[in-house]
Amino acid sequence: MHWELSDEQQLYADSLRNWLRGQTASEQLRSWFDAGDHRSFDNAMVEEGWAGVGFEESRGGQGGGLLELILSARELGRAAAPSGRWLARAVADVALGVEPDLSRAALESGELTVAAVRCDRIPSAVSPLRWHRGTVSGEVPCVLAADDAVRFVLPARNGDGHRLLVVDRDAPGVDVSPREVLDRSRSAADVMFNEAPARLLETESAEKTWARLADRAAVLVAADALGAAERMLNMTVEYAKQRKQFGRPIAAFQAVKHAAAQMLVTVESSYSITLLAGASTQEGAADARLHAAAAKAQVTQHCAELADSALTVHGAIGYTWEYDLQLFYKRAKLDRILFGSPDAWNERIACLLPLVPAFA
Repeated sequence: MHWELSDEQQLYADSLRNWLRGQTASEQLRSWFDAGDHRSFDNAMVEEGWAGVGFEESRGGQGGGLLELILSARELGRAAAPSGRWLARAVADVALGVEPDLSRAALESGELTVAAVRCDRIPSAVSPLRWHRGTVSGEVPCVLAADDAVRFVLPARNGDGHRLLVVDRDAPGVDVSPREVLDRSRSAADVMFNEAPARLLETESAEKTWARLADRAAVLVAADALGAAERMLNMTVEYAKQRKQFGRPIAAFQAVKHAAAQMLVTVESSYSITLLAGASTQEGAADARLHAAAAKAQVTQHCAELADSALTVHGAIGYTWEYDLQLFYKRAKLDRILFGSPDAWNERIACLLPLVPAFA
């Protein structure tokens, strides 16, 4: 099954792609990455209104839903844009249902609220943080975009179970230590809370909220990996047409044709899987959690494998710092483990599937 976009969705995706072409030229990307600057691009998205697409108008957004967020993530991945702030904002917004002012501040002025969860694990309400007498203590390593956060939303435990809290970045007892990330288009940091003042969020159960947050993270990361894979496929095909061996373009060799064909199969299947998971999650379908888990496990795994094939076809030039393939290669490799590895998501699928007793 090939997923078909509506005319409006296709127009949005095309418009964003055209805008990104003017914003994310290779020289500009490398300038941002060298400076560790993730804000300039995000500020441009906010100012031009792109950051608000997929968010409710009542919360300061431009309208749309998860499918529009997926289209944005796909184009951002295709451009290797420094979109860690955008992704962190989209994920954390799930937990801010009763705090529309925080969503509005993020969308209208770029004031970033980040979910304080490990970005190398499936987000879970089971937290190492402790909430006691209005303060929170504990450490969360490797939090996406934490170094740019104005505040954190997080689950913490006390005697009554897990609750959701909000903590300001500049509150006493909060320490943020940036980490080195191989994919320079995203950033992460370790966050330490030492009896930091915290405010309780009056929401439904932390477990349900964080389950929805995990599903959104899964499909958005899958969409990002899809975009990076599409760009690597295009680069590989163009290179194979130009590179010659034995007087012929390497695109004429059967081994290269097979590699490109398998890359195309990966891209086409990943596209439909991701869009189906997004629609299922947006509509709250009965199998939505299974679809989201399958998208994260299958799409990010296969797109990471596609990155290896692209590197092989490019040969020595693919390994060079000056050639842009490395930007997308690293992006796909990070997407594979971002918010949980394929093994972890496959384990979740196994847990969600009903057990059918064997016949005697």
